[in-house]
Amino acid sequence: MKKEKAQDIGFFEKYLSIWVLLCMVSGILIGRFLPGIPEILSKMQFAGQNIPIAVLIWIMIYPMMIKIDFQSLKNVGKHPLGIVISSGSSWLIKPFLMFGLASLFFLVIFKALIPAGLAQDFVTGAVLLGTAPCTAMVFVWSNLTKGDPAHTLVQVSINDLLILILFVPIVRFLLGVNNVQIPWDTLIFSIVLFVVVPLIGGFLTRAFMIKNKGLEYLNEKFVTKFDGITTLGLLLTLIIIFTFQGDIILAQPLFVLLIAVPLILQNVISATFTYQICKWTKQPHNIAAPAALIAASDFFELSVAVAIAIFGPTSPVVLACTVGVLTEVPVMLLLVKFVNKTKHWFPQPIQIIDKKKEY
Repeated sequence: MKKEKAQDIGFFEKYLSIWVLLCMVSGILIGRFLPGIPEILSKMQFAGQNIPIAVLIWIMIYPMMIKIDFQSLKNVGKHPLGIVISSGSSWLIKPFLMFGLASLFFLVIFKALIPAGLAQDFVTGAVLLGTAPCTAMVFVWSNLTKGDPAHTLVQVSINDLLILILFVPIVRFLLGVNNVQIPWDTLIFSIVLFVVVPLIGGFLTRAFMIKNKGLEYLNEKFVTKFDGITTLGLLLTLIIIFTFQGDIILAQPLFVLLIAVPLILQNVISATFTYQICKWTKQPHNIAAPAALIAASDFFELSVAVAIAIFGPTSPVVLACTVGVLTEVPVMLLLVKFVNKTKHWFPQPIQIIDKKKEY
């Protein structure tokens, strides 16, 4: 009971949307009544990066990378079809689905409500959000559905490697369709800064801690120390972002709701599609559940970091990515509830045996 409870969603994570709303209000008030603060923050630049935001994003991403065990890739052969389905949904379907939904709603359905230039920025933000699958909260979603932990770890490790290969070309291709040109060097530098560097740091930290303290200490003691720090980093990042985004939100608060529509639909459709494919191919529920939830969730920390690095913290592109932070947790909790209630659709679970059980 204690172990199962420890795997449940944390207080801050469960009410993340509320904290995001509070950060939105705080940031807008700071930008409105203390304009000197965003002016100072905007000047803290190095190599095109906003230093405070870059540091906070590293604080968010680095602890995630410590959890990744690339030795788990040896388990790929234990349930290859589940891996293929999840990876295919995450990389061959989800980015293009997000691009299609964002273009449909922002450029067509909401055409009368959103100016053309702004609509294009929102599409760009949605593409950045939908092109990388989440690598952190999926452990929580998997645990809440009693998904196979070894399978989840393998899939997350694979996705971290695929981000290095596929994120840049897919983003370039999709944005190029709408004639939004992003320099290769800028995009690659962002991936190196916010994926490669923390990934290497996490790998080295993990190896050092396992060698000196052991795997159990790493998982039970060391990694958990970062939980509060990671949440604090996210909330402070959002406050800074909303100090820059306050004007557009106050001028058109409806934009936040309009942006949320295709983002939520993408989460639901991606999860439903992957879940049904797993059902059709007779995957056990403990494989189907994490596969569907991994396909639905977004690596919003990376999307926000890349958007800020390329377009600047005041860009509407960043606002579109940030709305994804606001919507993801409640949507994913609803999907978790649906997945748990439909367990009877699937064969009995098959547990991947891993003597070094990670999660």
